Amino acid sequence: MKDYKIDTRRIREITTSAYLPVEESLQFKTDGSCIVYWMSREQRIQDNWALLSALHESQKRNVNVIIAFTLVPQFLDATIRQFDFMLKGISEAQQNAHSLGIPFHFFLEKDPAKAITSFANSVNAGAVFTDFDPLNIKLKWKQDAAATLSCPFYEVDAHNIIPARFISQKTEFAAYTLRPKVHRLLHEFMTSFPIITPMESKATLPDVFDVQDVLKKVKVRKDVQPVSTFTPGTSAALHHLDAFIKLKLDHYHDKRNDPNAGYVSDMSPWLHFGNISAQTIALQIQSSKKDKESIDGYIEELIVRKELADNYCLYTSDYDNFNGFHAWAQTSLNAHRSDERAYLYSQQQFEQANTHDPLWNAAQMEMINTGKMHGYMRMYWAKKILEWTHTPEEAQAIAIYLNDTYELDGRDPNGYTGIAWSIGGVHDRAWFERPIFGKIRYMNANGCKSKFDVKKYIAMHSTENKGDSLFP
Repeated sequence: MKDYKIDTRRIREITTSAYLPVEESLQFKTDGSCIVYWMSREQRIQDNWALLSALHESQKRNVNVIIAFTLVPQFLDATIRQFDFMLKGISEAQQNAHSLGIPFHFFLEKDPAKAITSFANSVNAGAVFTDFDPLNIKLKWKQDAAATLSCPFYEVDAHNIIPARFISQKTEFAAYTLRPKVHRLLHEFMTSFPIITPMESKATLPDVFDVQDVLKKVKVRKDVQPVSTFTPGTSAALHHLDAFIKLKLDHYHDKRNDPNAGYVSDMSPWLHFGNISAQTIALQIQSSKKDKESIDGYIEELIVRKELADNYCLYTSDYDNFNGFHAWAQTSLNAHRSDERAYLYSQQQFEQANTHDPLWNAAQMEMINTGKMHGYMRMYWAKKILEWTHTPEEAQAIAIYLNDTYELDGRDPNGYTGIAWSIGGVHDRAWFERPIFGKIRYMNANGCKSKFDVKKYIAMHSTENKGDSLFP
């Protein structure tokens, strides 16, 4: 692999109390014999700035890089559906690493911080690198590891094209406050990736882990089965991206909000699991010579909106509850707590798509059957949960549970932020006051009818057409 430069603005040193910017020269334990890359969010080998940073440092110090992945047997509301997709992608990453001579160790442990500390000490790591992730549970794992590691510990943002901790040091109010920063800095970070070539070292490669054996050991719901809609792993992600660019990108700008048209990229499962980099996607999209309006619209969603979601979760520890909403939204929702609801449903009724609204039921069934819901329908779906529950808190909790249980891309900043936008007006403005919603933006079935063929969508995804009279 040719020599290359790492932009240190991507890197922060993790201490027990802070994430500190690094200087040009990173620290290394004096007698360290290797570098450990604790893979987490970025489950791929190529086009991965975190692994590239570890390799860059290892070349300077003439030591090996060892990859370690620590899987917890339970994670939020993930089920066998998400674990199956993730483990198959990680298996591909392990095989890719071994083909390059990079050892990849897999651990199934309840305490990932303890596991990585024990492993780093056992191999006498001179430094540990890991992925940026703004979720509370991941931040805690890293803080716990920092408290016990005996070597420098670095976080590398390989998920965002412009590093989240660098582009902003506060919660951005909305897309319009982040967008100028993105446009000003994007050209500095939109660089091509160096290709990792086989290592000259003769490091011992561990056994390849058995996906099915691990799936038997995880302690998650087994009734939410894997779906055939999406094939896990980096190779599948790249193939899917190529097909989207060739066949669909030209029509993205005018057909993306039609759930029946099929002109969205559907890249979010692979992005969530880090099988592919957003930067890889952006580079290919920008060089595609396709419709400019479609390219610009896609880049807005891929970079501005996605990085806004990471910003929200990074600087708002209450990203998954009512306290994370803007003050105006909390005040407005509080004023309408006692408003009469025409319909009230339990979490079980929502989960079983058992409401009076065939459009909502169809959206829920799309998510259950395919592992993903069209983005436009996600907004309608979440807002109706607010309308049909006792409180905003209950609505948000149910939406998060359903999203994280059935969506392949659940348990993600995009999901938490999208639900907070729909139910709590995050990154949105105050609208005209109305019952239940207060000043939160409202959506209804008639609005959907003006956007796309609602009956066709219901026919595609519903198992039954309850309340079909709503759509004469």
